[in-house]
Amino acid sequence: MNFDKMHAAGNDYIYINLFRERVGDPAALSRKLSDRHFGVGGDGVVLIGPSEVGDFSMRMFNADGSEGLMCGNAARCVGKYLYERGLTDKREIALQTPSGIKQLLLTVAEADNRVTQVRVDMGPAITDGSQMQPSQAQLSEIIEHPLRTEGACYPVTFISMGNPHVVTFTKEIDKLDLPLIGPGIEHHPLFPQRTNVEFVEVISRSELRMRVWERGSGETLACGSGACAVLAAAVLTGRADPSALVHLRGGDLLVEWDREQNKVFLTGDAHFVFKGEVD
Repeated sequence: MNFDKMHAAGNDYIYINLFRERVGDPAALSRKLSDRHFGVGGDGVVLIGPSEVGDFSMRMFNADGSEGLMCGNAARCVGKYLYERGLTDKREIALQTPSGIKQLLLTVAEADNRVTQVRVDMGPAITDGSQMQPSQAQLSEIIEHPLRTEGACYPVTFISMGNPHVVTFTKEIDKLDLPLIGPGIEHHPLFPQRTNVEFVEVISRSELRMRVWERGSGETLACGSGACAVLAAAVLTGRADPSALVHLRGGDLLVEWDREQNKVFLTGDAHFVFKGEVD
């Protein structure tokens, strides 16, 4: 089986082209290949395939084998892969994901015909409790909701970007013990399908820093949908403007929220790391 290793802001996945390869059990494959000691190493596996409703399709499986609904960083890498590997010459691509069609806009350097940036229409920021436990589902918005875990209380704001996120604002995020704190929030009874967790430090109204505990993968260097959720939560709580640069451990992402149309846009680069083959 041939694969490509790619990353966007340090969020690294193993990409497999289903036009050429067959995958019978993607969950088991992701668990095997994602292992950073005994496999290829990555945050998971991404399958690139055909689509009946879009131009192409993307499925993402986390390192633990669970399927993710959406990943903005992976979507940007898919856009670069499709163009630079010659699967399309389009610079606007409709990408089918489990959370719906996502529109990709590619910026291509004329000098070498390489994709330098990809802008993803991530769709709406959903602020109601529809993905929380039934007792909370009727809440119109979950903003700074007190959540207790590991002996501490975290005011969390719930945002769905097609996948669930809770955002909490704090200081000195580099000192947080995410392997201790993250699992308690990810598996909290309030979130029956588990959740991604973002810890955010506000630099200014146009600049934010974050760390992320990803559902099914643990702490990762970046999360595109998480960065979108962070901006939406910062705007809703009056901490930021609708456009901001988000600093993640793996790099920077520009996030913009058109509140009138309720569309969030994510812009950043994407990179090939290496390609190889595995039995």
